[in-house]
Amino acid sequence: MKFIKNIILILILFITTNSLWSQANLLNAKDPSEIGKKNQKQLIADNDEPLPYGFVDDRDILWSKVVWEYIDLNERLNLPLYYPTESNQISSDRRSLFETLLNGINTGKITQVYDDDYFTQKLTAANISKRLVRVDTADGGFAVLNTNPNANIEEYIDRTALTSQSIIGFEIKGVWYFDKKLGELKYRLLGIAPMAPDIQRIGRGGDPNEKIPVFWVYYPDARDVLHRMKIFNPKNSAYPISFDHVLNSRRFSAVITREENIYGNRKISDYIRGNSLFQVLEAEKIKDGIRNKELDMWNY
Repeated sequence: MKFIKNIILILILFITTNSLWSQANLLNAKDPSEIGKKNQKQLIADNDEPLPYGFVDDRDILWSKVVWEYIDLNERLNLPLYYPTESNQISSDRRSLFETLLNGINTGKITQVYDDDYFTQKLTAANISKRLVRVDTADGGFAVLNTNPNANIEEYIDRTALTSQSIIGFEIKGVWYFDKKLGELKYRLLGIAPMAPDIQRIGRGGDPNEKIPVFWVYYPDARDVLHRMKIFNPKNSAYPISFDHVLNSRRFSAVITREENIYGNRKISDYIRGNSLFQVLEAEKIKDGIRNKELDMWNY
């Protein structure tokens, strides 16, 4: 009986601790601006940092394969990565994954941003800002400028911007590897890219299903930012989950679109064209091949 009471007390303490951690000062705030602010003692005791990756010696990697996957935000399991799309009507500690990455880039907390998935051509915050907006000038504006080059033609300018609602998915790049020291198959996320329609072709008769990466973020550089922004937990709002935890633990639904191969790392859609079913079957075949590698390591 005493043992059961001790278990109950531990559970109550665990739940209470999580509530205080996730909603700091919620019950003690005398002003709404004080909600979410921790006192000095809480700040000193706070050790809320992303779990660091362990060192992996190249000699301990018995087998590895790099794969690219697509996370479709229309799937129910992936909705926590998409919402909220309207940030002006919700608290500042809840943002979509795209807005979290964009805010990190604009504030300089994420610096390893690239144009490609091989992380060779680096991008700045200014470069990305230009990619998110398209400026169209009506013919009347050009006529006014021909008459007066210094005229204000703001009324003739139409701006189209990519927002959180424009993001339809994410492409991720990661490596599966067998660590012979630990004797298990592990995964390490290398890069992530928000996918959206080409802003230059929106409303101009382009393919509505076309999607391109807006930018690529080298994932290890974004872990701190993604860890501090939490995802809403519908089962327990007192214990939110960080983006970093969701991505590293692979709590999402994704389809393999490419694996490293001898043909220049070509995509599945490049050699299986016009048949979505066969493309999905090929992706499942690659996934099963990776999964079976761990079993094969233990067969003699």
